[in-house]
Amino acid sequence: MTEHADVVIVGGGVAGLIAARELGNTGREVVVLEARDRLGGRVWTDHRLGRDLEMGGTWVHWTQPHIWSEITRYGLKVTRGPRPEEAYWLAGQEVRSGSLQDFMDLVDPGMRRLLAGTMDWIPRPDDPTGNPDLAAADTWSVQDKLDELRLPAEEYHANEAAWVGHFNAPPHEGAFTSALRWTAAAAGHWHLMHEASAVFRLSAGTRALVAAIAAGARADIRTSAPVRAIEHDAHRARIRLADGRQLTADSVVITLPQNLLGTLDVSPPLCDEKRAAAREKTASRGVKLWIRVRGPVRPFFAYSTAHHPLSVVRTEYTGTHDAVLVAFGADATRIGPHDTEAVRKALTVWRDDLEVLEVTGHDWMADPHSGETWMIHRPGQLTSYLRGMQRSEGVLHFASSDNADLWAGFIDGAVERGLRVARDIAVKH
Repeated sequence: MTEHADVVIVGGGVAGLIAARELGNTGREVVVLEARDRLGGRVWTDHRLGRDLEMGGTWVHWTQPHIWSEITRYGLKVTRGPRPEEAYWLAGQEVRSGSLQDFMDLVDPGMRRLLAGTMDWIPRPDDPTGNPDLAAADTWSVQDKLDELRLPAEEYHANEAAWVGHFNAPPHEGAFTSALRWTAAAAGHWHLMHEASAVFRLSAGTRALVAAIAAGARADIRTSAPVRAIEHDAHRARIRLADGRQLTADSVVITLPQNLLGTLDVSPPLCDEKRAAAREKTASRGVKLWIRVRGPVRPFFAYSTAHHPLSVVRTEYTGTHDAVLVAFGADATRIGPHDTEAVRKALTVWRDDLEVLEVTGHDWMADPHSGETWMIHRPGQLTSYLRGMQRSEGVLHFASSDNADLWAGFIDGAVERGLRVARDIAVKH
């Protein structure tokens, strides 16, 4: 017998859970189908290296209105990692060191010049494609625009590494418009953008947020329930699971990341924009690692270049006998989340006094349920595909942080899309 629900939500990440909560509260019968054996999607707190570590999405900020509302709703507390006391960066082959302010002063001129026209290109960050002239800027990568500045080598590499950290992608593949969007969301100020994207995190971990949303959702939430195919017409959809079970629904919410849209068998096929975006993939293909080193260690951060396996490393937890560092690299194929020797070698770019005890992380690129890290468009994708990616198709609706208007790729973006799609369904039906 085929089961029926008012709404079936494909994916139990933050966007899917928000949509489930909102639609369930309207009295609709909602079923959430999550392929993994856990909820949260690319948001995942796991206990490793003696700490509760964020394998995926982490940082939040009061300039991110949707997630901050959820933090307030559930009474969640926010904290931050230790303030860096030392900084390391490269000038050619030479390692430089100084204070956090020294590094900020070094990158400031380049950042200001690179982002000077932000609010002209994107005057309303909640409407990122509203400027018809933006298509011109969308032809450039952030590497293209950095090269135009002709910065001295030390400034160039410092700015380049900072963008690798933000993008989790090679800078020649990441769209300049992604840098503009992040900065526009921070009112055009690069310092605020940097803080909003890399400093504050939930004290009890993102698992507390996921658990709170799920607990407040009047929905039938099922894990280990991967969806394989969807058939739809103007009135109803039929959803087929990997185990052969089927459901029908009046509305379906699909929360898959851009890179996975092409793996779902949808009939009739999705629109041209969605299929093209899925073929091209996002620019983000990097790695996030957690590294436990012998302590004590003075809190530090370090930047190298896009050509090194790890471009950004910083202290996130300190202790008497150890410290835990978080690190990012542009290309997940160059360094693995469990390769202790490769990580040890990568750290020697800056310093050779760190004794690596353990490393961990999650290979999001190899994960069949993500296929990417956080959303960073390739040149041309924002203006060519965003509106098509957001557009509903009959009874199918699309809610992924990848498709958010304001903070795409962030937890905030997932909340935004869950709210918007739930509202659209409630109004339409």
